[in-house]
Amino acid sequence: MTELSSGALRVREALGATAAIWAGPDNGFTVKPQPLPRLMPGEVLVRVELATICGSDLHTIAGDRPTPLPTVLGHEAVGTVEAVGSAAYTVYGKPLLPGQRITWTIGTSCGSCRRCQRGVPQKCEGVRKYGHEAITDAWRLNGGFATHCHLVAGTGLMPVPASLPAEVAAPANCATATVVCAARRAELTAGDSVAVIGCGMLGLTAVAFARDLGAEHVIACDVDAGRRDLALKFGATVACSPGDLEAAAKDLGADVVFELSGNSLAVQSALDIVGLDGRVALVGSVSPGPKVSFEPNAFVRNLSHVIGSHNYTVHDLAEAVDFLMRTPKQDLFAALVPASFPLSDIDAAVAMARTGTAPRIAVRMD
Repeated sequence: MTELSSGALRVREALGATAAIWAGPDNGFTVKPQPLPRLMPGEVLVRVELATICGSDLHTIAGDRPTPLPTVLGHEAVGTVEAVGSAAYTVYGKPLLPGQRITWTIGTSCGSCRRCQRGVPQKCEGVRKYGHEAITDAWRLNGGFATHCHLVAGTGLMPVPASLPAEVAAPANCATATVVCAARRAELTAGDSVAVIGCGMLGLTAVAFARDLGAEHVIACDVDAGRRDLALKFGATVACSPGDLEAAAKDLGADVVFELSGNSLAVQSALDIVGLDGRVALVGSVSPGPKVSFEPNAFVRNLSHVIGSHNYTVHDLAEAVDFLMRTPKQDLFAALVPASFPLSDIDAAVAMARTGTAPRIAVRMD
């Protein structure tokens, strides 16, 4: 039973939803009506305000990432609650109500399996991920590229203040929360010297978040001069090309190294430059790639730590939204999403996103 009157429910059901259905690289998107769900306990219907096109969406669209079909892609999104099944609560334990603006975790967690109990709910044995699952009769609106998203039980629900621009809020439930989780796992603390390798959406976020946590120095490394200039605006102490990374790390230190590009040469660099008792957080390597090597004796004597970090917990998402609310770089974050397209122009939005001219392109549902 939802928290809507029967009259409001009839109106909502008559209006229905619209979704961009992805049928694979050969068949592309089809924008068409979809029925709205009957909500079960713990489920939520959100009217999507805006969704951003993530790199993983582009990998799927290019055919480089296998995804069950047909599906609704998109997971970086923000929206307003339209209806709530019984017993749906925010991360703060408060009942979720229609009219609240929220974002949500990229995947579900049961809370009871061994992985959830060990503190890695993003790897729940029964995880279902938004924008990565095949459409079923029970779960049709399962991604962000639609006017509505059907949030199933086990999804982390995070309120988003109305004052936070949608362009800033939407990437929170992927890029920002992923960085927060990586920083937590790498135990980044005030006074650390940090190296960030790869200055796309994740890297620029990592620069700003490291500064927010009190990092003494932040070295930003990227092959692209424009991205290096942006990194300086986001708070980097220095921005360098890969050829100058080793010298910068020797000069300023590298207590924590974030590898966010996934490039095997960049991964090798991260392992090579980490300082004494330092931590390397590998975040960008989300697809199989060439092997890298290291000399064990050097790692032993250097007291090095290597940490893999993938996705995040709902508490990381809460911290991500809080960070975006307090950061003085909010205008810069908004500028990382310079263009938006209506859902009906999803192909044009994807085409622009694939040019790589901006970290994110948005799809709006107005």
